[in-house]
Amino acid sequence: MALFEKNWYTVPWKLVQNKIVRYPGGREIDRFRGIYPGADDGRPEAWVGSDTRTVNAVEKGDPNDGCAEVILPDGSKHYLFEAVEADPQAALGEAHIARNGTHIGVLVKLLDAEKQLGLQTHPTRAYAKEWFGSDYGKEESWYVISKRDDSPETPYVYMGFKEGVTREMFEAAFDRGDIRAMEDCCHKIPVEVGDAFFIQAGLPHAIGCGCFVAEVQEPSDITVGAHKLQSGTPEEQAFHKERLLGCYIYNGADYEENLRRYRIEPKLLRSGEWGEERVVIGADQTQYFSFTRLAAEKPVALKRTGTPQIAIVLEGGGTLRCGETAMPIRKADELFIPYSAGEITLEPQEKTVLLLCNPAGADYGE
Repeated sequence: MALFEKNWYTVPWKLVQNKIVRYPGGREIDRFRGIYPGADDGRPEAWVGSDTRTVNAVEKGDPNDGCAEVILPDGSKHYLFEAVEADPQAALGEAHIARNGTHIGVLVKLLDAEKQLGLQTHPTRAYAKEWFGSDYGKEESWYVISKRDDSPETPYVYMGFKEGVTREMFEAAFDRGDIRAMEDCCHKIPVEVGDAFFIQAGLPHAIGCGCFVAEVQEPSDITVGAHKLQSGTPEEQAFHKERLLGCYIYNGADYEENLRRYRIEPKLLRSGEWGEERVVIGADQTQYFSFTRLAAEKPVALKRTGTPQIAIVLEGGGTLRCGETAMPIRKADELFIPYSAGEITLEPQEKTVLLLCNPAGADYGE
């Protein structure tokens, strides 16, 4: 392993932008990054600050598919997990290591859906351990960055069972292979830029066409779709069906109650003449991760949380100043902030907006 200098961990690191092959989309990631006209090239996800591998990484022939690369202070490029493993205490902190080992403990994505994604859900940690052998479940959250203006319909999400939906109703539609009927068991919700949603494990959901979101979640690539297994022995078919239908949590609600549960109003954390910072997803929603939205027009120190952080510049630009280091930033830049980084001040050249994402254990000092 390369020699990693101790002082490298005292400043933020720029991340190498990526795009992951998955399904139709990708243009809005390009445009967000200043690439026009951009392309729907079947690479609709960017995995930001990730040490999580895609579930089909081996099939793709790349065992590190999904893992982010980082540019270190000497200009060298490495996988982020290599830099973390070289000095876990400096990168992550002792308290974080006690909770998550040497894993970063959160997965951040940019996700651009040209077309609607399939109805799906994700497991709780207990269900993931029993049925998938994973230490992580997959609670997740969405923050709507933008919407396509040429989408065939108003961008939307499916989220949450309607009141009165039972497993028996959902299972009957599954047995018929009737995806539309399964979707009709769920609420279809138009979205606006700035909307935030919390996707509890077991909740049925699908991102609709035209949505470009930041997705902050547990570091897992386990997805339970709503489609029938097309091949396999009767035993394999039965196992797949039980694992799928048992993963959903059937606790439906009417439309307004469903929004009350899962569409989240960001909570003011601090404000001043410099601007404001709001907790978008926090302890009120989940114990596994959190993130804030910081909007500043004048210099402000970033609030350190006692954990490593992943940042995305949503708007604007300027300089991040950390000790004697001055790092220029601009829209779409992605950053990893090691635990050992010193005080960091954002000096915006214009209104600048950051998403600041944390694994479990973030302390906001509220």
